[in-house]
Amino acid sequence: MQSVKPKIHVLFLPGLLNDASLFRDQLAALSPVALTEVADLTRADSIAELAAGVLAEAPAGRFALVGLSMGGYVALEIMRQAPDRVCGLALLDTSARPETPTASTARKALMKLAETDMEAVCEQLLPRLSHPERMNLPAVRGVFHSMAIGLGKDVFLRQQTAIMGRADSRPSLAAITCPTLVICGRDDLVTPPEVAEEIAAGIQQARLCIVDTCGHLSTLDQPEEVAQVLLKWVTELTC
Repeated sequence: MQSVKPKIHVLFLPGLLNDASLFRDQLAALSPVALTEVADLTRADSIAELAAGVLAEAPAGRFALVGLSMGGYVALEIMRQAPDRVCGLALLDTSARPETPTASTARKALMKLAETDMEAVCEQLLPRLSHPERMNLPAVRGVFHSMAIGLGKDVFLRQQTAIMGRADSRPSLAAITCPTLVICGRDDLVTPPEVAEEIAAGIQQARLCIVDTCGHLSTLDQPEEVAQVLLKWVTELTC
């Protein structure tokens, strides 16, 4: 009698002002072959604490990680805190670089605006997060707005603080040995393809996938393509 391969646990790590809706299509695509879960990245104001929280609530044994943007920062921190727990890593539209002073200045301005007007924060963020041909689709604008307003100001402030204080992950990339997939929208304005290329070059045998007509929120801009790339990656993992 042929044995059935057990399903791999896959933890999804969302980005700034994102919840499980960010990965709706990818969760659906992976559910036949994996046990999927979306981590809560709303409760701490440092990447190290967020990573520790994910590990504390993660399923027993080994699991795969899928992190987008801020979720990628958390994933890279998990690789430092507990590399033996991770059997596969997917980094979407993220960076291994630390915060720059210019980026911090922009974040602080948005944090100040968030104190009085989260709607305005959403309108300022969206053009940088989505491809111009995709951003006004209900599946992009509507989903992002719903996530952002639902999570609200306090979560936004904590997450921005965490992002500004993130570590430089470039020195630790070479220590990552699990199968790694790096995905980036070709038109990502926040973490452009050259940043993804830097990550892929730093990790042993990492695979790089650049997605056309796609901005920073690749899972919303090109949900089907990203889902299929992730599905192929998961089916090749051994945990």
